[in-house]
Amino acid sequence: MFDTSALQGITGLFVFVAIAATLSQNRGQINWRLVFSAIAMQFVICVAFTKLGFLQQALAALNDGVQALSRASTQGTSFVFGYLGGGVAPFEVKDPHLMVTLGFQILPLIIVISALSALLWYWQVLPLLVKVISGFFERTLNTRGPAALVAVINIFLGQVESALMVKPYLAKMSKHDLLLVMTAGMAMIAGSMMVVYAAMLGPALGDDMGGILGHLITKSIMSVPASILFAHLLIPEKRLAHPDSEASAKTPVQRPYKSVMDAITRGTSEGLSIYLSVVAILIVLSALVALGNDSLAWVGLQFGYSLSIQGIVGHLFAPMAWLMGLPWDQAITGGALLGVKTVLNEFLAYLDLIKLPASALSHHSRLIMIYALCGFANLGSIGIQISGLSAMIPERRDELNALAWPSFIAAILASCMTGAIVGLVT
Repeated sequence: MFDTSALQGITGLFVFVAIAATLSQNRGQINWRLVFSAIAMQFVICVAFTKLGFLQQALAALNDGVQALSRASTQGTSFVFGYLGGGVAPFEVKDPHLMVTLGFQILPLIIVISALSALLWYWQVLPLLVKVISGFFERTLNTRGPAALVAVINIFLGQVESALMVKPYLAKMSKHDLLLVMTAGMAMIAGSMMVVYAAMLGPALGDDMGGILGHLITKSIMSVPASILFAHLLIPEKRLAHPDSEASAKTPVQRPYKSVMDAITRGTSEGLSIYLSVVAILIVLSALVALGNDSLAWVGLQFGYSLSIQGIVGHLFAPMAWLMGLPWDQAITGGALLGVKTVLNEFLAYLDLIKLPASALSHHSRLIMIYALCGFANLGSIGIQISGLSAMIPERRDELNALAWPSFIAAILASCMTGAIVGLVT
């Protein structure tokens, strides 16, 4: 029987690009050479990191640095919050995963990163990184440095922490660059979550933790050109005739801090402000989703149907799952996973993936879904993006609100494209 998954995946690539081009603010300025170059770069990355084992091992080693930072943060949270912050529990713990608290263990990393990034700015380390990384992306994908740097940092750090690394550049970024920052933040996951998901997903693919970790890192690296691609499609921007007229890696930046202690104290204060904003918006959005599900459940009960936000969005995403290469009899299941990821988060979607019976998805389909679900593109992340970035550049809050939905759509399309490509390569 003829396998149509390759044809589906190729069709999906064209459809995903067509969706973004249709929503573009200026289709006449789209650089199609950049579009095809970004797609080709994703194929090259996918082939290299799924076929060459030594590259996967090298990338896994880089992730050790992020884990060291996460462990250091846990030392602080456990000292302040005790076992709620990751310290030793005063009772027997049967399932350690249930002891992980978002507010007391994961999100406090924002405060640590804020203080550390302030120090690195004071020591002129980050401006140097901006210049080095921007040179590569300006030559390959015609993208200016600060926004491209955020896209790269997102491979290992979260969306708010990555933006903190280029905070002095944010205020002068163009709308396209802000869109790229927001898109990249939602198209990937934080490096600290990769190990958690690798441990969770190993049994789902019958692979070890290191193999799954390699796939998650590969997906995040592929998401850099994917994010650049869809940000360009939605808000095309040509290279400036005079790049020094806007924020660029070549623009000298004055030290925003006067001393080491000034950097630490101000960085900590700024991080705390962002942390509180993120916690508040997550509480509100989670509550609104719950209220929406309760309302739909009541309406469905009147007509004899079971309705939920996840179920409705899941059916809407079934064609997207098919375009990534899933057979139609598995696309409904894949679409439901995408719906859970989009409405709630990827953590719950991965848990649902693990719980699926072996007959629900083939090994190939599960691998595609692992790539497609690997990202922060959900309703909660919209609030995180707006609250986190608004705390850093409050004068551009209206622009951030306007870019929230375009970045959300771009991140979803970027993740789906990486899923289609890994389906074609493997």
